[in-house]
Amino acid sequence: GPSWDPLPRLTELAADGPVAVFPLVHGPLGEDGTLQGLLELADVPYVGSGVLGSALAMDKLAAREVLAHHGIPQARYRGLHADRLDEPGSAGHRALLEELLADLGPSVFVKPANLGSSVGVSQASDPASLEIALATAAGYDEWIVVEEAVSGREIELAVLGDRVPQVSGPGEIRPGDAFYSYADKYETDAAELIDDPDLDPETVVGFQELAARAFIALRCSGMARVDFFLADDGRMLVNEVNTIPGFTSISMYPRLWLKAGLSYGGLIDQLVDLAVERHARRRRNTTR
Repeated sequence: GPSWDPLPRLTELAADGPVAVFPLVHGPLGEDGTLQGLLELADVPYVGSGVLGSALAMDKLAAREVLAHHGIPQARYRGLHADRLDEPGSAGHRALLEELLADLGPSVFVKPANLGSSVGVSQASDPASLEIALATAAGYDEWIVVEEAVSGREIELAVLGDRVPQVSGPGEIRPGDAFYSYADKYETDAAELIDDPDLDPETVVGFQELAARAFIALRCSGMARVDFFLADDGRMLVNEVNTIPGFTSISMYPRLWLKAGLSYGGLIDQLVDLAVERHARRRRNTTR
């Protein structure tokens, strides 16, 4: 390990008994592997995915490329660097806008690749609104994801475990806006969270299998909430994998496990146990 102590307060606590950290910091630096790397340096058990799984899941473009490699269905998408937006109004810029809408339209969502909580996300359906949406996303990240707007339902499943994960039953989000926006998540009560959506058993099993496959493909551990679209044409499409899902008593992740018979306290106990087990396993395989 390092010759310096990156987290001295944790070292003091550990002197009195076992310590595990439960990261609940959303977004860049907290959810993207940075905080997890600090905890690795401190040699402290922590809940949730490691550095690689956290970084992969946080980067929407990298995650999509990994999921595509594993044959996991997603909405059609394109990734691009903000450098391609340097000449607004040029013939090349106009051609890019038209190309994106032709490939993915008639309506698309534009997202910063490395951000959460729907920050910087816009919907566009013509070159003018797409230009604004791309500029908005580029204000948050240099990498941008443009994806088809899927008409359908938003389904979420909770995943718990490590190498052989358990998957909950499904929940459904009914946004109060055109999509599940930042305002829906944090500022209003407009969105409706349903923990017993009307889905046939075969569809539920299909979602559970895809959630487990996505969790494993992205090298996740401990916990994740896997968000899907159930398209009007019946396609089950992975939208995102969230390695630090909302964890209040009314958040979808603990609600889904409560419906499955696992209490809030029991869920925390299992996650801490998984963190301690993974840390012990890594210590056996690592020279420190």
